[in-house]
This record gives sequence, structure tokens and C-alpha cells, in this order.
Amino acid sequence: MSGGLGGYDFEIPKDLIAQEPLEKRDEARLFVLDRKTGGFAHSVFSELADYFDAGDCLIINTVKVIPARIFGKKETGGKVEVLFLSLSGGGTDFEVLIKPFMPEGARILFEDGFVCTVGAKTASGGRRLLINKEGIADLLNKRGLMPLPPYINRKTADGQKADLDKRYYQTVYAKAAGAIAAPTAGLHFTDDLLLRLENKGVQIARLVLYVGYGTFKPVIAQDIGDHKMMSERFLIDETACGIINRAIKDGKNITAVGTTAVRAIEAAATKTGFIQDGKTFLRAIEDETDIFIRPGYEFQIVNRLITNLHFPKSTPLIMACAFASRGLILKAYEEAVCKRYRFFSYGDGMLIL
Repeated sequence: MSGGLGGYDFEIPKDLIAQEPLEKRDEARLFVLDRKTGGFAHSVFSELADYFDAGDCLIINTVKVIPARIFGKKETGGKVEVLFLSLSGGGTDFEVLIKPFMPEGARILFEDGFVCTVGAKTASGGRRLLINKEGIADLLNKRGLMPLPPYINRKTADGQKADLDKRYYQTVYAKAAGAIAAPTAGLHFTDDLLLRLENKGVQIARLVLYVGYGTFKPVIAQDIGDHKMMSERFLIDETACGIINRAIKDGKNITAVGTTAVRAIEAAATKTGFIQDGKTFLRAIEDETDIFIRPGYEFQIVNRLITNLHFPKSTPLIMACAFASRGLILKAYEEAVCKRYRFFSYGDGMLIL
């Protein structure tokens, strides 16, 4: 089922767009939306365990964000901003976004002797960047900035906030380096909250989806059915499958933390899942997915979702509408505005039951 992009637009007061994280992650507010009743409740993220029972499954994406945004210089001395869209495979040939525009063949100079030549345009709208030597990942880890969304305003010279972002634009359970955007629904978790969930008997399944530019690339197709997601690599191992499959077999709730976790799980179910006793189960898988979940999609595994309050016309918002219904999500967002919730990446959370 497709639909018009305008149906996913709404106004958010600028002062509700969170510019900084909370010092205590789990003090974020939690908007609880019940799909069955259409009812709303308001809580605090630290009380999340109240909505779980023993044996329930919580799925988290343990990907780690790399500081993929870096500034270099033109040969004429002008400043150039480069965002690396992927570092997979290493080497000296990468896909990037560059500001301002630079023609093919132009050179960008970075610290530590890195000289880059701008290549051709890619199919996804980026540019190839050819580098004179290996080791750019080390330079990014040393000099790079976190690839924050453009609605978070940062001055490049503000080192204190750059350090803050390196700490907070990252989940506490991040391990697998390679994402260029955070799975932001997980930013609210603390080690203490995870421990409380585990002590309650909640089983935590860990997977990896390497969040790329496609997750936050704007939807411009007026019919959302024409939007094409960029492919992202994901991995679900035997241990995670065992935890998830046991919860499915026992009829427990399967809660995904974030739309990236949903994409990995639902892609795995489609690619290698199997049906037994009328239920879909998972097999371990390492693959890529360009799945675009939109209204009309039938979810095979996930039956509850922890997510953020998303940007208008975005693919995460469209997925949330597929999970709950467009009318209910937009009504909830109106309520969130009235209640002064904080929106987007550093904002508050939502639990959809």
C-alpha cells in the first residue's frame, strides 16, 4: 500500500526540537501509546520495566556510531565538510557527501598527509572519494565529529559540545563500529535500566544493523511507494535468534528498540525465516536489506516498538505509522506537542504497545 507524502507532514515548534541530550539518559519522558485502545499514557523512561513481564524479549541494535564528519581544505585554502557514508571494507575508495560542491578531479587536503581526489557521483547521490593512503578511519576517530542530524545546531569550534556528542550520541551498549547515525531509540537506556529489565526476567537479544545515510535520507517521492531505501548491512547471530525464537514460542512480547532493529528483524524473517505451528521464527543471518516498511506492511515478528518522536516525512515516522496507524500516530504527536515533549534524536521516547 502506498500513499501521499503530504499525509506524513506536520508542524513542530522549533523550541521542542531537542538540541542537547539529558545528562541522565533515562530521565527522558516516555509517551505510551496503546494500539488496541487508542489510549495514551505518560511516564518516564526509567520506569520502562513496568511495561514488561518475565520472558518478554527486548531487541537492541548494538551498532556503534563512528565520528564520520570531518573538515578538510581545498587546495585554495577554503574549508570543505566531508561526511563518510560508509567505512566498510577499509581501503582508499569511499562514498561521501561533500559541502560545498566540488567538481570531479578536485582535491581535498586533510591532516596527517591525507590527500583526497573527488570522484564521480554515485547512484545514491553521494560522491566517490579516492584517498592517497589507507588509515582514514584512524583520522576520523582522532579528528572527526559525530554525524548529527542537521536540525541539531553545532558550531564546529565548540570542542566541549563535540565531546558531549561523542558520549551521548551513542548507546551505552554500542560495540560494533560502523554506523553513521545512532539508533536513537536506544539513547535513553542506562546500564542500570538494562539490569533492572534483566532482573525482571526480560531476555535481551542483541543484533547489529549498520545504520547508514538511507535511514535519514529525506523522502522526496510524492507517492511514498516510489521511495527507495539504501541498502544496510545487518547481522543476527545464533544467540539472538535463540532468545527471540524462545519468546515467540512462549507467546511473549517481542519489543524492538528502534526502527533499525525492526528493519533487521523483519528483513531476516522475510529472507530466511521459517514457519512452525503458525508462527514465524528466525535463523541466523548476515546480509543486507533495503526493506522500506510503510502502511500496509504485515509485521511478522515484532509486536511492540520503542521509538523516538520522528521528523516529518521521514522513513522512521512512516514505519511508526505502519506499526500503529497514521491517524493514531499523528494524533499522538499532537498530544506530544501539547504536553511539551522533546522531539527527534535527543528528544523523548515513545513505547507503542
